[in-house]
Amino acid sequence: MKNSMLILMVFASAFSVVACNTVQGVGKDIQKGGEAIERVAR
Repeated sequence: MKNSMLILMVFASAFSVVACNTVQGVGKDIQKGGEAIERVAR
């Protein structure tokens, strides 16, 4: 289970980096990822 979750996270990260073409876009993606983690942590 841990391995499949790790692989999913790696693919999601790679896709998000490829999907945005600018440094600003990467920053927004990282910020949204952090917000999602905060929501889950509550």
